[in-house]
Amino acid sequence: MILGVSGPESTADQLAAKFQHLFGRSALLFRAPGRINLIGEHTDYNQGFVMPMAIESSTWVAAAKRQDRCLEVYSETFDERISFSLNSLSGPPRGHWGDFIRGVAATLQEVGYALCGADLLVHGEVPVGVGLSSSASLEVSVAFALAAVAGISIPRREMAMLCQKAEHEYTGTRCGVMDQFAACFSFADHALILDCRSLEYRLLAIPSDVRMVVCNTGVRHQLAVGEYNLRRSECEQAVKLLQPSLPEIRALRDVEVADLEKYKRDLSERLYRRCRHVISENQRVVRAAKALQSGDKVRVGQLMNQSHASLRDDYEVSCKELDLLVDLASSMQGVYGARMMGGGFGGCTVNMVSTGDVSTFCANIARMYAHETGISAETYVCEAAQAAGNWPTKGTQS
Repeated sequence: MILGVSGPESTADQLAAKFQHLFGRSALLFRAPGRINLIGEHTDYNQGFVMPMAIESSTWVAAAKRQDRCLEVYSETFDERISFSLNSLSGPPRGHWGDFIRGVAATLQEVGYALCGADLLVHGEVPVGVGLSSSASLEVSVAFALAAVAGISIPRREMAMLCQKAEHEYTGTRCGVMDQFAACFSFADHALILDCRSLEYRLLAIPSDVRMVVCNTGVRHQLAVGEYNLRRSECEQAVKLLQPSLPEIRALRDVEVADLEKYKRDLSERLYRRCRHVISENQRVVRAAKALQSGDKVRVGQLMNQSHASLRDDYEVSCKELDLLVDLASSMQGVYGARMMGGGFGGCTVNMVSTGDVSTFCANIARMYAHETGISAETYVCEAAQAAGNWPTKGTQS
């Protein structure tokens, strides 16, 4: 399927009408895109480099101010209505979708932003749990909505950081900042190369003769979140073990391949391989950016393939279904590169495919994957989209 195919105008009209029906008044509209990551996996929380691209599929929020301190929220995705008092938002993760909204509101208030009560209608287009960043899309769209109805302005960089903090503290996922940053700063027809330490970024034009196609394995293994947090802890442990020999390092971002090889004796075999993935992946992102700027799609594809092998063998976050999709894609005409995307243990692959071969690719990979697994693999053809904001869009990122 082509994500966002119904068009934002139609979505906005339907959402405004439903809000009127549910809450009896008109609303302001906001949207934040999901994202794919072309290359640079598990590097963001190591203060490294990533290459996200926003997609047209978004989370939408319709919002209107209330006169009390209540947040009244209806989610179309979960067909559920919940409410919070802005005076009582604290507490640990509850394992409920409302944690994202509670967390964003609480985090904004904790740093001094004066929120007011609001009615919110949430409409999600981003598939949940497949690595397209539905959580960050929700967080950022809600943050824009809460700020707007309260009449306050939050710089985008700060908004991305606060939404990341909300996810850490209120959902228990120790994510990097890539997803929230991509939602706040992306541009149509471009990917970003983002330095996750400095938050400096550059735009990279996506060639017009390729499409990024996401293939969903249809599986999500239960250990995904726990293993994600474990990998982050392993990286932090490795930095501590390397610091006596390399006192200047603050994160794996600062370690060179030569340093890792010289001081590998300080690490277990497992931690060594975790480090080798992160360090080599950072190099691949930088090289892929140069290749993309020069129009070398073959080189970008090679680096994507190398990324998957490293994630599979050194970081050990792939699974048989992801490996199968990558192997199938690599055998097909018009495919420049394929790799797993996201935290791992299920979810999706991302594939760079020649525009003229996209339809055949989608049909064949779905058929072949179903033959091997009995599982229907959905495919999403992605266009590079604009960053979050109000609807209709006014102004540019700042």
